[in-house]
Amino acid sequence: MPATDQTRGKLSTVPHKPGVYLMKDRFGTVIYVGKARDLRRRVSQYFHPSRRQGWDLKLNALIEAIHDFDVHVVRSDAEALLLEGRLIKEFRPRYNISFRDDKNFLLLKVNLNDPIPRFTFTRLRNDEQARYFGPFVSSGALKRTLNLVRHKFNLRGCRPLTPGEADYKHCLYAHLKVCTAPCIGNVTLEQYRMQVQAACDFLDGQCAEMAGQLEADMRRAAANLEFEKAAQLRDLLDDIRRTTQRTEKFERVPYNLPVAVNPTKDLEELAELLDLPAPPARIEGFDISNISGTFMVSSMVCFRNGRPDRAAYRRFRIKDVAGQDDFACMAETIRRRYTRVLREMKGKGAQPTPGAGGGQPSPQDFQQLVDEVAAAAKRGPVKASEQAENPNRRLPDLILIDGGKGQLNAAVGELAKLGLEDIPVIGLA
Repeated sequence: MPATDQTRGKLSTVPHKPGVYLMKDRFGTVIYVGKARDLRRRVSQYFHPSRRQGWDLKLNALIEAIHDFDVHVVRSDAEALLLEGRLIKEFRPRYNISFRDDKNFLLLKVNLNDPIPRFTFTRLRNDEQARYFGPFVSSGALKRTLNLVRHKFNLRGCRPLTPGEADYKHCLYAHLKVCTAPCIGNVTLEQYRMQVQAACDFLDGQCAEMAGQLEADMRRAAANLEFEKAAQLRDLLDDIRRTTQRTEKFERVPYNLPVAVNPTKDLEELAELLDLPAPPARIEGFDISNISGTFMVSSMVCFRNGRPDRAAYRRFRIKDVAGQDDFACMAETIRRRYTRVLREMKGKGAQPTPGAGGGQPSPQDFQQLVDEVAAAAKRGPVKASEQAENPNRRLPDLILIDGGKGQLNAAVGELAKLGLEDIPVIGLA
């Protein structure tokens, strides 16, 4: 469906974070559940009719049926995938195909009450006495990690529940000294249970020591030009981190999921923390970057009402600074940015002049001017209400400087020269 005023207002509250979205029809029934790394970008795609070219009949039918939506923000992509599967099984939406069966994500099971405990894979929690780890999104990473755990803690990998001497005679794990072979008394059952408990602690996330050792081995292999070995250690380290990554547990999901949090409270807390007269409605942040001391570039990000305003982001090519001088680069960036803002606020020059911020005009300056003129032509006449939203006609309520006292003092000095010393400025060292 095309975006209505109500939908646009709701879309503006959706954050650029991973999560799950639920599409509803006019009766409030959930008809589709999806996940996304960027909720705002993904959900907005459903409300742009111009993007329908090439969509199949099913997708077009889904979009025509959408009347409302809800979103739920999670902490990672893995949590989004787990929650998506849980919600699809809960609501069984008409337009979802995956996850509608009874198949669940993989679990790792161990029963410490068994005579000789062992780890097994399962998809159902049907043993109250057993201990379960998971669910795990990546079965391959889980299997590789379990193989590492078995070698690290010398755990059995044989299938019999209570292996005996006949099994041991043909046990490859024991001959390779991978398993401590409690079945024939090489270690006591109590000692073996301590090995299993240590492996459980590892799977619970107490793996910092092993991860640190693997990372050190990886760096050592890379330094010795053993790149294949370093790549294997890197992949193993990644498997461990993915397997032991903590995710939120979703048992039974309520129908009314919490939606994105209103950032107004955070802005009020920020104003109180910085002793500002009011919550900062507009925040602009600056950073300086370079490549090996050359190609100096600065960037500006902008937040409006606590949300990123990507349309107002800017990039500055440093022109007047020779060499690597972050302080001078920051001063030039602040000077060019707010000289232009003041000029726009006074109505002098509807369009920027290439090179007006100092230095010789570059091809990028002219290309930026061409792009802005072309965009303005496509938009048509600018209304008075739209002029108020122009990022070049609005001073920020707070300026963030990514740097220490040197960059901060350079920015404050340039603002004072422009008569803008009343704008609060903070540095993030």
